[in-house]
Amino acid sequence: MIIKTSKFPGSYERHLLRCDNNPLFETQQIVLDDDNLLNAQKQDHEEIEQFNIDFNQALQETIQLTASVESEIILALKERLERLYHQACRIGDQQQELKTALKKLLALIMSAIRQGAGNDMQAQQELDQEEQARSAHFNLLESPLVADLLMPKSPIKTTQLIPSLLSSSKDDLALVVQLFDQVQLSNIVAEADTLLRRLIEDNHDMSAAMENYAFIQGYIEYLSQNHADTPKP
Repeated sequence: MIIKTSKFPGSYERHLLRCDNNPLFETQQIVLDDDNLLNAQKQDHEEIEQFNIDFNQALQETIQLTASVESEIILALKERLERLYHQACRIGDQQQELKTALKKLLALIMSAIRQGAGNDMQAQQELDQEEQARSAHFNLLESPLVADLLMPKSPIKTTQLIPSLLSSSKDDLALVVQLFDQVQLSNIVAEADTLLRRLIEDNHDMSAAMENYAFIQGYIEYLSQNHADTPKP
């Protein structure tokens, strides 16, 4: 190969590397060659360019906000900033400074929304809950796999979900399992069991994947116990 992999790959290159020479993807394995790598890097670069355009536009609009601006405009801008934060978590290169900037812009927007809510205690409590939910969601996005899965047009196909989970790092997996409920995770485990049995029978080393499989089972058990311990109304 002539082209080198990126130090900080974006979503498309990450998924290419995830599938490369990985028996968990079976017939959907991807060959890591110059053409595929160049194409993935091109797609990631295009997303970075579009992100920079959208970020600068949102930045200017936030700075130019006035006290008389309509609430619909403020809410729409807030949603755009939230989408940009998600995008910053999945595009290539290091985007920590931009993520910090987006959080500051969102804080400005939320301050304006709170001022508009005035002394309405219920509205202020709802805003508190919204900020807590946003913080939890942003924490999940620290996992590149979570960010990739939640893309509007994710490079991870539905049929590639389980191989991706079984191939992920433990840090990624600890966050990504929180995207699913107990029923969904039970279905994932059932399909993963079939996949792993088949690959083990074909003499593939599935030791790392089995650790992830066991982790998901443990998380299901945690959810089950947590649900059982919840007081009934």
